[in-house]
Amino acid sequence: MGDARIIPFDGAASGARTPAPRSGRRTTRPARAVRVPEPVEGEVPVRSIEGRSAEERPARERSVREREESAGAGAGPRRAPGTGRSVLGSLAGAVGGVVGGAAAGLLDGVAGPGWEEKAADGLAFLRRRITGDYEVDEFGFDPELNDKLMAALRVVYEQYFRVEVSGLENIPAKGGALIVANHSGTLPVDALMTQVAVHDHHPDQRNLRLLAADLVFQLPLVGAVARKSGHTLACHADAERLLAKGELVGVWPEGYKGLGKPFSERYKLQRFGRGGFVSAALRTGVPIVPCSIVGAEEIYPMVGNVRTLARLLNLPYFPVTPIFPLLGPLGLVPLPTRWRIEFGAPIRTDAYAQEAADDPMVVFNLTDEVRETIQHTIYRLLMQRRSVFF
Repeated sequence: MGDARIIPFDGAASGARTPAPRSGRRTTRPARAVRVPEPVEGEVPVRSIEGRSAEERPARERSVREREESAGAGAGPRRAPGTGRSVLGSLAGAVGGVVGGAAAGLLDGVAGPGWEEKAADGLAFLRRRITGDYEVDEFGFDPELNDKLMAALRVVYEQYFRVEVSGLENIPAKGGALIVANHSGTLPVDALMTQVAVHDHHPDQRNLRLLAADLVFQLPLVGAVARKSGHTLACHADAERLLAKGELVGVWPEGYKGLGKPFSERYKLQRFGRGGFVSAALRTGVPIVPCSIVGAEEIYPMVGNVRTLARLLNLPYFPVTPIFPLLGPLGLVPLPTRWRIEFGAPIRTDAYAQEAADDPMVVFNLTDEVRETIQHTIYRLLMQRRSVFF
């Protein structure tokens, strides 16, 4: 460093003389000077760190930078800020795409193509159920809910019982008609399978309105679902109202006698009641379509009936099968028999007078004709059947 020079603060550097102090007053001290170092030849002038170039930085700073660069030389090229995070984001996006694609492929394989639309339809269905935005008729029939129930029963119909149906052309495309079928199987599964057959395989996919016993509507939840799916009480008034409205009505006139008959009497039709279904058809002038069902008798082979327990439980019968109640709830699983359902030629009633519904002889003759038609068809189908299960 060279010798420092004095720079006064009061303008002395410009050569001005300091005025002499006045008499009687205290003399002021000269202003304090600041020492500013003189630049030495060859020394780097003082600058801010941001403004210095690489050649102007002190040797210590350069040595630190050089050591950092030499230490990182073996670890590969230096990355720009945020590069690691962008690589991780890209990797996460790729993994998410692969997982999402795999999940979509899995759903396509399990639920089939178009599962997105099915899921959207299901959510819309639930929304309408919750908000009450759906319609029912005077009997409580809910067509939208019935379609969902038919979809659930369709798996049992097609995959478990492997039902073969014929004669659907004998069911009219529109207008009222009465389908009369044989009843068997301990539980009324045959009625549900007949409903699926008409709903799914008839050219017009008509809804079959079943006439059910009082017990069905007394059971919790079962009664409400039965009403929603189009079932109504098996009485003359409801049957005639439905037929007069042009509905397709199904009836199983054997009732509990056919449903709970022992396995030794399988495929032998029981008495068809007093012919009330014939009277309803005569009053409304609709055709009667005989329906024969083979395969339902063997799903629950009833080998016994505990009548005492049935009376205690207020049931028409308490069945005993080879697996129930021996296996408990597992015994309620039906055997996977192979079914045949055939709809016969319709029997017309519009040729009779209105008063014929009150004539016992006319009602008896038509009832017997329907019963004999179903029985002979069952015998024919049994002769054609190769096996109960195949």
